[in-house]
This record gives sequence, structure tokens and C-alpha cells, in this order.
Amino acid sequence: MAFRTITVKSRCKLEYSLNYLVCRGEEEKRILLDEISVLIIQNTGVSLTAALVAELLDRKVKVIFCDSKSNPKGELIPYYGSFDSYAKIKIQIGWLDSDKAALWKSVVERKIQNQRKNLLHLAKDEAAEKLGNYEKEVQDGDASNREGHAAKVYFNALFGKDFSRGKDCDVNKYLNYGYSILLSSINRVVKSFGYLTELGIHHIGEENPFNLSCDLMEPLRPYVDRLVIDKAVDEGNFKKRFVSMLEDKVVFDGANMYMDNAIRLYVQSALLALKENKPSKVSFVEYEFL
Repeated sequence: MAFRTITVKSRCKLEYSLNYLVCRGEEEKRILLDEISVLIIQNTGVSLTAALVAELLDRKVKVIFCDSKSNPKGELIPYYGSFDSYAKIKIQIGWLDSDKAALWKSVVERKIQNQRKNLLHLAKDEAAEKLGNYEKEVQDGDASNREGHAAKVYFNALFGKDFSRGKDCDVNKYLNYGYSILLSSINRVVKSFGYLTELGIHHIGEENPFNLSCDLMEPLRPYVDRLVIDKAVDEGNFKKRFVSMLEDKVVFDGANMYMDNAIRLYVQSALLALKENKPSKVSFVEYEFL
């Protein structure tokens, strides 16, 4: 099973040769493709051969491209995620509105639970109590927008009342980078199972190619938040820390595993729950911080 996250930071040429990724820069390095789960191109001076790109797509390696500031800008997604994509897409189009609304309710509830844990960690008891009440009030489809109300209380408690998610500041830079890594991981899993990232259960942005992934990542956002509020990231290390986040140990269905593997199983459970019309059967990633 692929397990390595490879980050390319220096100008070089990446090629494919005999089941290896070959990096030709100041010195030559070779990495077995079967070991690579994620490839992050962090330098705009990197060039890739078409043969390598084709192999990466065939093996469903997640490839993330960064801009001149090393911020993620896009990723490779194969046209064909699995052998039965046509059947999966037919199923996806036929998901019942009631099932999508029920699953979104569960997603929002778990997101608020995880946000509340972060507030309790910082002894923000009053704000945590408000989130606990919001969690109890979530309806199918979150018709009363408890998610939005909780987010306002949550971020104000964490970063002050002057903070907003649209503000140009270091906190948002760190959060956006971490969220983009999570989103990319979920995109890869959704496509590998043969489903469309564009068709979500709640997000419906016509210009958003990742509506479904944006839906499913919501309960995981507080994990990124926690790394920021615990100052586990700073200007010097936030990119490296968030990339390695996928190798953090978490729990899924009682088993310890890497975050990247747990995300795969979580997404699989959500898709299966919708397929079988059992939205309450979704299993979420569990995580605690020391």
C-alpha cells in the first residue's frame, strides 16, 4: 500500500523509469512509485514528463501543484476513478434528497462536536456551551443553519471578535493551507471510488468542482484548527506540518491508523450509507490531542 508523501521543493525534472519516479536535479534520486500516496510539487520550476503524469494518474497518486508562494493551487484528478464509474455516477445522481439531508445533519453535528472540543481545550466554556446547544438543534439539511451560527461563535472565541475567515492574516493563511490538504485527500478518494466530486449533498456551487469533497471534509476542519491554536504551526513550518498531517495517527471504528487511511474509510462509509439509503450508518474519523 502507498504510504509516502513526497514534496519536491527544488527546481528539477521528474521522469518515469521502470516503476520509479526519477528526480533529476543537482543529484539524481529514485523513489518507487508503489510507495507514493501524495506528490506535492512546491516549486514552479519543476517539470514533469507526460509518461510520469500518466503513471501517476493510473496509480491514483494525489498530485498537488503549488504557486510561487508554495500555496496549493490545483491537483491532478483522473477521468476514470474505478472500473464501474458509470454505475456509481448513476447511483450518485439518484441519491435521495431525504438521505442527503440526513447525512448533512450528521456531518454538521460531528463538526460542531469537534469544534466544541477545541473550545473546551482552551477553557472557552461559555462558547463551548453555546455550541453544545447548537448541536442539539441541528435539523435534517441543517435547515436553521446551526453550522453558520456555531462557526461565528467558534472563530470569535478562538481568534477574537475582529477575526473573520475572509481576513488577510497569518491565521487564515495557515487554515487555508491545512484545509486545502484535507480537501485534496478527499478528492482523491472520491474519484478512486468512481464518484463525481462536483455533485454534493449540501454544497451546490456551480463553479465549485469539489462540492462533495467540501461536504465531507467539514468534520475534519477542526483538526486543522487545533494545530493552529496549539501553535503547532508557524511561518517556518506550517507547510511541512500540514503535509505530514496525513500521517498523523487517528482512530476509525476502534482501530488506530494514519489520517490518510482513515479519510479513505470515512469517505467510503459515507458513500455506502447513501447508496444503501442508510445515512445514519456513516462512521467518522475520531481524533484526540495530547
